[in-house]
Amino acid sequence: MQIIDLFVVRWVWWWCGWEAVGVAYQPSPSTAVASLPPLSRPQLAEARRVRAVELFEEGVSNAEIAQAVGVCAESVRRWRRAWQKGGASALRRRAATGRPPKLDDAQVETVRAALEQGAQAHGFEADLWTLERVRTVVERVTGVVLSRASAWRLLTGRLGWSLQRPERRAVEKDESEIARWIAHEWPHIKKGP
Repeated sequence: MQIIDLFVVRWVWWWCGWEAVGVAYQPSPSTAVASLPPLSRPQLAEARRVRAVELFEEGVSNAEIAQAVGVCAESVRRWRRAWQKGGASALRRRAATGRPPKLDDAQVETVRAALEQGAQAHGFEADLWTLERVRTVVERVTGVVLSRASAWRLLTGRLGWSLQRPERRAVEKDESEIARWIAHEWPHIKKGP
């Protein structure tokens, strides 16, 4: 079974500046244990606000709460004002307005399971996901056609994946030949004519 190790780092604009938000996700290698999906950015933000409410109720200061949940003090002051006016429900995430997503939660989980199998399991040469390949797999498993932008939002927003650039390395690289060249050829070149 292939283990997928992803680390998502997003630069998020908080009230007082840019802040890096990271989420590590590594599914369990055991097939008997179902792995939990990673939290999306809105879910992480809501979890911070819920923790802040718990600390408000304990009487913790804004500065201590800001440090505990990893935001600036201005955000905590804003949250406290909202909490005082509307209670804990004022800090809960609200349902998104606008057009509903093309994929429901069950379909997203089906896509997640398909993508975690790897690209080669779906007939692609290399085990590398591109937006075009993701679109193809989504269409195969759900019948829904996504645009490139929608595929990107699915990967980064709903699945919690991030852009990973492959390491550039020559396939033909021969370590023993490189060591031989450095030991025998390079000294002659370095001496000069």
